[in-house]
Amino acid sequence: MAFAPGRIAGDGAAARRRIWGWMFFDLAQQPYATLGLTFVFGPYFAAVASGLFQAEGADPAEAGARAQSLWGLAQGIAGTAIALSAPFLGAWADASGRRMPWILALSVPYVLCAWSLWFLLPDGTNLLPVLALFWVGFVAGESALNVNNAQLPSLAPRSEIGRVSGSGAALGYWGGVVSLVAVLLFLAEGEGGRTLLGLEPAFGLLDGALREGTRAVGPFIAIWFVVALIPFVLWVRDPPPEARRDLRPRSVLRDLGRTVRDAWERRSLRWFLLGSMLYRDGLGALYSFGGVYATVVLGWDVILIGIFGLVAAVAAAAITWAGGLADRRWGPKPVLTAACWALILVCLVLVGMGREAAFGLPLPPGSRLPDAVFFVCGALIGGAGGALYAASRTMMVRHSREAEAGRAFGLFALTGRATAFLAPLLVAGATAVTGSAQSGLVPVIVLFLGGLWLLRFVKPDGDRAPCPAAASPFS
Repeated sequence: MAFAPGRIAGDGAAARRRIWGWMFFDLAQQPYATLGLTFVFGPYFAAVASGLFQAEGADPAEAGARAQSLWGLAQGIAGTAIALSAPFLGAWADASGRRMPWILALSVPYVLCAWSLWFLLPDGTNLLPVLALFWVGFVAGESALNVNNAQLPSLAPRSEIGRVSGSGAALGYWGGVVSLVAVLLFLAEGEGGRTLLGLEPAFGLLDGALREGTRAVGPFIAIWFVVALIPFVLWVRDPPPEARRDLRPRSVLRDLGRTVRDAWERRSLRWFLLGSMLYRDGLGALYSFGGVYATVVLGWDVILIGIFGLVAAVAAAAITWAGGLADRRWGPKPVLTAACWALILVCLVLVGMGREAAFGLPLPPGSRLPDAVFFVCGALIGGAGGALYAASRTMMVRHSREAEAGRAFGLFALTGRATAFLAPLLVAGATAVTGSAQSGLVPVIVLFLGGLWLLRFVKPDGDRAPCPAAASPFS
């Protein structure tokens, strides 16, 4: 599988290096999501929090639901912070004409917060402080990614943006694969205190009884980010600004206000932003709650969840790359539609599948069917989610003007996070009301369906295409 940005940029080695450097940011950031959010720290947090609640007298099902609710509440708060800050950050980056300083400044809290995951002990010590720091780091990383995404329109001709976006996302997922393999083989310990290879964590340098191998995922993420960011720092440069801009807050906010009004008046962009707001919110919930679901519903340990994550990451890398090729040939809209339907199917399966029964039909004791089905779901979540993310970036470029890319992607981040509190809080609320982690995923299905419906009114080629045949009922 090749990324071959050299065949995309035709203006020399510097342009090719800039594309590779830009893609390396996806590679640097991915382990925070793969190892932290979904497959190692998230499940570890759920297990620790659930054990703490059981020690307080809750039964296992109630304790698991409470752990999932706490995780969802923190995620909702973080999503709100990203939504409120992204447009202003993008506007200031546009006005200054410099995006690299913003990205590097946001990288500092990202690295420090990743390192702090080490301090969550198995007995629940530092549970809430580490939870807060994890999501602060997540906010910093997502904010830096939004600013980096604003560089995408300047990397290649518009006809090739889909391949660049898909290749970058695929490279990031391969980073997730490599980092996850390394953690499973040498750091994260299972119930017996040993890694997947049967070794003591870090060849005996870490104490498996204190879960130091699993906790070391925080420093691992931080070190990975710093090392993988080197090509980005060396090869990516801000293009010279077209003209000196007024950086006073009032002027920057006035420009941002014009961008918001312009976006609302452009019907295709308006419906894309609103539709992507819903389906990206649903995707974020699947990413965040996948590992938690495996812990509290299926009872998986961190090693099995890690293997599951490896399957999902490999599928994500392969399907995202293929999605970039499909995007280049047919455009991003068919990719978005297919990915949403695949994720709806996954949600339906997760709601109906438990350890004791599948869609109301009892399973034999010890049945491995739920485990096999969830592995397939993981591959679909990874693949469809990666394709959805990359095609969404492409569609945003088709609706963007390069000089205002920071503000445009700030709005993209705003709409992607404006309701980011909604899915986690709906999942947390549905879980709390029903007492079932499975039923808590029902609202996610509604979000994907809503996003699909609004995509009907988006021009397939962005603002360059004629209006679709279907007329919006809100026009």
